[in-house]
Amino acid sequence: MAEVTLTNITKKFGDFTAVDNLSMVIEDGKFTVLVGPSGCGKTTTLRMIAGLETETEGEIRIGDRVVNKVPPKDRDIAMVFQNYALYPHMDVYNNMAFGLKLRKTPKAEIEKRVHDAAALLGIEEKLKSKPRELSGGQRQRVAVGRAIVRDPKVFLFDEPLSNLDAKLRVQMRTELEELHSRLKTTTIYVTHDQVEAMTLGDKIAVMKDGIINQYASPQETYSMPSNLFVAGFIGSPAMNFVGATAAFENGQTILTGSSFRIALPSGRSSASIVGDVRIGVRPEDLEGPCPSADNSFPLTVAVKEHLGHTLLVYGYIDEVQIVASLDPHTQVEVGAEIYLAPNANTLHVFDPVTQITLV
Repeated sequence: MAEVTLTNITKKFGDFTAVDNLSMVIEDGKFTVLVGPSGCGKTTTLRMIAGLETETEGEIRIGDRVVNKVPPKDRDIAMVFQNYALYPHMDVYNNMAFGLKLRKTPKAEIEKRVHDAAALLGIEEKLKSKPRELSGGQRQRVAVGRAIVRDPKVFLFDEPLSNLDAKLRVQMRTELEELHSRLKTTTIYVTHDQVEAMTLGDKIAVMKDGIINQYASPQETYSMPSNLFVAGFIGSPAMNFVGATAAFENGQTILTGSSFRIALPSGRSSASIVGDVRIGVRPEDLEGPCPSADNSFPLTVAVKEHLGHTLLVYGYIDEVQIVASLDPHTQVEVGAEIYLAPNANTLHVFDPVTQITLV
């Protein structure tokens, strides 16, 4: 196991900057997730750690060793790719053993490592099968097993579950989490799926345009997003945003729109929050229908979706579409006018220009 340290890493492809002066410390033995939309630089960052891309500037350390000039095979890492990258002419055993054979590992040691990894992943009975005879989930386990047998200091995963169907993704997510809890190997995992990031990561780095916008635990990222982008990216359904004007009255911050007036608790209020702002409220932090307009948003119900565990209600506040996640037994009709009360303790306020979180 090893700590991975990136210091002022920049990667340019011609005039395009894919990763921009990125610094982070990935702690020894932790599961760290790089998450963000397509093109945000997360896979490029992973490939630089692996040595598959050369950084334009900056330093990469694995443990105490600077690895900028070290070839991929000598970095003591193992990478699992999105497309599995299995050799179709080899059976499962030889796919898993291939890297060890290249290192001239003794045959008895290869045998032990392959069988131990196969037992850990539940694919012992598939060791003589070819990749074409396996399901998607089994192929992914073989790819993971090939990484495990190398006993590396760092595992690198590049969107390994994106080719699986929804049900299998959930199952494999659980298996990867259990695997990490057993092996405790430093793991860096790339995904565009924020649910994967939230469920797998000890810490998650939310990236946009080659820059880390926030690097924190999943709960902190969800509860205390650093800016408007992070707030909108993390959470499903996504956070609602509504424009408002902030004023400080009698020790409280008052947020006013054309159809609502919301007061923040005194402990969350500040005289420095004035003028135009953006309010952010998560669908699950809206309650209703409420009996009055006090500290509530008026909403005309446009669409409702029953999901069993929740009722999603869509409508408009000041011409902005929002969604509320309500108790599944809530009785509302399409076209009805209702009031929804935000949880003032979890409501967020953003500067509309800098987009940073004010409260």
